[in-house]
Amino acid sequence: MVDQAADISARQSPKHRLGMLAVLGGLSAFGPLAMDMYLPATPTIAAALHAGQSLVQLTLSGCLAGLAVGQLVAGPVSDGIGRRRPLLVGLVAFVVLSVACAAAPDIWSLIVFRFLQGMAGAVGVVLSLTIVRDLYEGTELARVLSSLMLVFGLAPVLAPVIGGQVLRVTSWRGVFGVLAAVGLVLLVAGWFLPETLPPRRRTPPRFRQLLSDSRTLVRDRQYAGNALAVTFGTAALITYISTLPFIVEDAYMQSPQVFSLFFAINSVGLVAMAQLGNRLIRWLPVARVVRASLLVMTAGAVAFLAAALTGHPPLAVLLVPLFVFVASFGMARPNGTALALADQGSIAGTASAWLGALPFLLGAALSPLAGLGGQGGATLAGVLLSVLCVAALAGQVLITRRA
Repeated sequence: MVDQAADISARQSPKHRLGMLAVLGGLSAFGPLAMDMYLPATPTIAAALHAGQSLVQLTLSGCLAGLAVGQLVAGPVSDGIGRRRPLLVGLVAFVVLSVACAAAPDIWSLIVFRFLQGMAGAVGVVLSLTIVRDLYEGTELARVLSSLMLVFGLAPVLAPVIGGQVLRVTSWRGVFGVLAAVGLVLLVAGWFLPETLPPRRRTPPRFRQLLSDSRTLVRDRQYAGNALAVTFGTAALITYISTLPFIVEDAYMQSPQVFSLFFAINSVGLVAMAQLGNRLIRWLPVARVVRASLLVMTAGAVAFLAAALTGHPPLAVLLVPLFVFVASFGMARPNGTALALADQGSIAGTASAWLGALPFLLGAALSPLAGLGGQGGATLAGVLLSVLCVAALAGQVLITRRA
């Protein structure tokens, strides 16, 4: 593909390429950053705003729904007017809405602001993926996406830890202030990103066009099978994210800082496996790497369920299979995404939008179940993780093998 995007990629020095990937990685991390940083504060938000845990979970569901809807808007719009302008608008909106979340007077206002914050953050999530697809193809696309997973993985490592430390010196409102500052930094960095979609490759951002492109994607078995794998796998990760604070802090009476430590350990495994996957695809077919990682994910989820069904096991017995599950996701997601986007150059924005929106829509529907809390919450989480992982593996194997 010889066009403006390829020229940009070819002209980049290693230093500039690394800088661009760091910015794009930060943008791709908007989802986990917006969700995870305030997780240690969820019990204190319930007390401060006089709301039940289920209502507090709606602030997470609202953010997830916003991330889904925002991607379905930003992706097709960027196919029509380019990547840069929607990206900058989304970053400005994220900063403003993070401040609004910090100032929310009640739980219902916070839910609304979280939904809008999610919509704004979705622009960075979908366009970081789309810009990478503009610039790279084939195995190189898979390798770059694995590199982005390093930054994507650092977000859940750092976010709860930062959130837990922020809570030492301020309230949950200060956590959203930190999110606003992060958005401002990415806004400044994003200003220097080039436009990667030349005018001759743009398509009108019409609703009818979105439906037409979506039908094309559904008929593409390579896209559909891998998109389902990414969707169910990411929804399983969101279920884990939603449930873990209630298991660690409520059922096992640990502090937010201890929760952050457990979360960080799992996320380090995610990053390590992403980089291992980056190396494996040099010698093995990408599809084989995806299927193997989905199989290990499923084994970890089933082992977690088995441990939860024993009653009230030691916390470590629950955390070890969760580590296996989360680490394997680090290998499955970037490579599954690369396979799904490989042949979607002309409609990369829409393809990326659905790839990002579907997991958040499913996660938004499932995350309130974490509000059940207690040991029953661990058992329910194990059932959900197992079902979602089996569905991810089955979708990838059965659909793509017919391609």
